[in-house]
Amino acid sequence: MKHVKAVIFDWAGTVVDYGSLAPMGAFVETFAEFGVEISIDEARGPMGMAKRPHIAALAALPRIAEAWKRKHGRAPTDADVDALYDVFVPKNVSVAAHYADVIPGTAEVVSALRAEGVKIGSSTGYTREIMARITPRAAEQGFAPDSLVCTGDTPEGRPSPLMFYKGLIDLDVWPAWHAIKVDDTTVGVAEGVNAGAWAVGVAVSGNAFGLSLADARALTPEEFMRRRARARDALYGAGAHYVIDSVADLIPVVAQVEGRLARCERP
Repeated sequence: MKHVKAVIFDWAGTVVDYGSLAPMGAFVETFAEFGVEISIDEARGPMGMAKRPHIAALAALPRIAEAWKRKHGRAPTDADVDALYDVFVPKNVSVAAHYADVIPGTAEVVSALRAEGVKIGSSTGYTREIMARITPRAAEQGFAPDSLVCTGDTPEGRPSPLMFYKGLIDLDVWPAWHAIKVDDTTVGVAEGVNAGAWAVGVAVSGNAFGLSLADARALTPEEFMRRRARARDALYGAGAHYVIDSVADLIPVVAQVEGRLARCERP
């Protein structure tokens, strides 16, 4: 590769944790401890954001805010969000290592990219405390990026481009259009777009599809296509230049971006 210099991957739902399942139960259980029921679909909505802003976004949803008001006699406050976050973090830490299986094809794709001289970055809405449980297991399975940017490493998280820019600094890559952001969430795709990079959405292995590999394979063809189309539409709607089913399908897209850059095209 002469033009694509780096690929920066999201983690959960993109390179590990097929279906982005780890945080879901933790969000539901956390709100339940405060007497408010939320659904898995509601919990998935802000996925990709740092976890405290994610909780704040959930608490601001009209249905959840009303349920909170019925239970506590007032709308949720910043102090309530802090309390929710304090309960959520240990729950998420405790389950993180159980959802660290690398998504099939990831190690092979990363190896192929490195063979072409492409640097491998990563970013996540998880804290470094949570990632300390995940990165060793991912490395054992062949995914060990050159850079890791976690929530809290920059003043603002996704969909701002700051985490992406920090990754470029770590990798010594510029300008941004020589890099590709790969993410399964709409805010992660928007991060890449806002950075001026190429953005690739991951539909089937990620948050929008929302099923484990086994459960996805058990779907009828009709239901699989329906869920896949919904996920693809959401990612394209967020500005993705390309959408793939999983990271295993990435290499042809990188080749297309390489060709477009050679023709002086920009994202």
